[in-house]
Amino acid sequence: MDVDVESKINLSHREVRVLLLHELRLGHKATEAASNICGTMGQGLVSTRTAQRWFNHFKNGDLELDDLPRSGRPMEVDVDFLKQLIEEDPRLTLRCLAEQLGCSHTTVEKHLNELGKTWKYGVWIPHELSAHQLQQRVDACMDLITSHRNYQWLSNLITGDEKWVLYVNYPRRRQWLSAGQTGVATPKADLHPKKLMLSVWWGIKGVIHWEVLPNGYTITADLYCQQLDRAAEKLKGKQDRVYFLHDNARPHVAKST
Repeated sequence: MDVDVESKINLSHREVRVLLLHELRLGHKATEAASNICGTMGQGLVSTRTAQRWFNHFKNGDLELDDLPRSGRPMEVDVDFLKQLIEEDPRLTLRCLAEQLGCSHTTVEKHLNELGKTWKYGVWIPHELSAHQLQQRVDACMDLITSHRNYQWLSNLITGDEKWVLYVNYPRRRQWLSAGQTGVATPKADLHPKKLMLSVWWGIKGVIHWEVLPNGYTITADLYCQQLDRAAEKLKGKQDRVYFLHDNARPHVAKST
């Protein structure tokens, strides 16, 4: 009967080892045994190196055909406990989680990916607010919303602020290049780049007034008052009422202002 050596028979590891033990007891060498098994059961079923390793086991009196339990960390993870840990403290690293679960960090990472979790930075916040402070902000927002229903104060609200901006800002972007082609060079930024002070006033409809301070100038109370006059001049005839919102910077809260 012809044997189709091209079709590989699915055998378990234990069944392959039984065949190797049979070949050894027939007096065959490991190379010959691997060739015989692949020739009758299918190509690639067992390699020569695997046959040599198991021949050494058998010759040393070790006839155990099943895999011994490995001494590594378990691959199985209690997913419910993993969810509980990251819900209690989402800042736990992979290695901290692996230590508590008794498995490898790669296993933890695999299960976290399956849960749809990604490792991201949290957002910066100015202050840690207490429950009372949070409630105060909610109450203030509710009062403002209620007031806005009675009269449209939001359209009359004007605010402004200052910002340091780079005088020259070189952005480095990716470029489509052919093989061996050199892209357009981008100069590195200086250690102390030149900056300018930008002052902007805006409302609900957009920017009302902006100006860039000359080099070497900073915001003082007198200069801020002059800027307010220029912003007010541009608002003449456009709004019958203006609510001006400013922060607590020193030039903004000076007596002259």
